[in-house]
Amino acid sequence: MTQVVVPVRYPLTEHSRATLGRAIEIAREEAASLTVLHVNLYHNSQRISRSELKNAVESAFDDLPDVRYVVRTGMLVEETILEEVVESRADIVVIGRKQASRWRQMIRRITDDPDIERYLQTELDAKIVTV
Repeated sequence: MTQVVVPVRYPLTEHSRATLGRAIEIAREEAASLTVLHVNLYHNSQRISRSELKNAVESAFDDLPDVRYVVRTGMLVEETILEEVVESRADIVVIGRKQASRWRQMIRRITDDPDIERYLQTELDAKIVTV
């Protein structure tokens, strides 16, 4: 089964809702399983639980496809997202423009190429959709 991963902020921002909405559309179109991911940062005392994430998403969206909710803790949001994408063997990753620009900054530290979509497709073998 096709696997779609979408990282979101909590509480859900307008941008997170838009990104999540697009991920839900893609999951339906592809008859895919959807993973909604939030990253709790080690250096931030604000922690959310998987059930809080689930409740927020389910109250914002009706009639969700096959959804898995994941809350990870990490030092860097981008690296933690990449770990989840790799571990879940995601076929499609849906990210917001703000997240894409943060990934570009991280990748610039690693390589001279700021093309995040091409880098992730090369490294992860996943389709990247930027909302």
